[in-house]
Amino acid sequence: MNERPGGTTFQGRPMTLLGETLNVGDRAPDFTAVDPDMGTVGLSWAPETVRVLCSVPSVDTPVCDRQTRVLGSEIAALPGAELLTLSVDLPFAQRRWCGASGLEGIIASDHRELSFGRAYGVAVKELRLLSRALFVVDAEDTVRHVQYVAASDGPADHEAVLKAVRDCL
Repeated sequence: MNERPGGTTFQGRPMTLLGETLNVGDRAPDFTAVDPDMGTVGLSWAPETVRVLCSVPSVDTPVCDRQTRVLGSEIAALPGAELLTLSVDLPFAQRRWCGASGLEGIIASDHRELSFGRAYGVAVKELRLLSRALFVVDAEDTVRHVQYVAASDGPADHEAVLKAVRDCL
């Protein structure tokens, strides 16, 4: 497993990311995560659509909550595009978050295997969390936008992601 020391920071401290760095043009790797109802979800959860894979440390933090809500509403307005936010929060906590937010079907847990985290290079070794990152994958499973956020507790560039999605539609 590739280790990238200093690949992100968390509360100002450098952290090591596990997995390969993805680039635009790469084939999107498959993964196995768990939805809030304990079902399995992977890259094929929304076939033949543009998918935004949003990696966050925890939906129970203000920055992650806001990012998921903003992207959830923006992407819902784009026919042919879907959002999936992934964290290592337990599915039970994610179900609670979905109920409180009113957003369903846009979240999954990578707590079991860190399958997504390792495949997309966002697993934080020291904390067993996911770092903040955004990936746009087109209908042919090609990565069209990659955004590894330098500080896991900092904001992402939502406009760049939305532009990438519109360019794929």
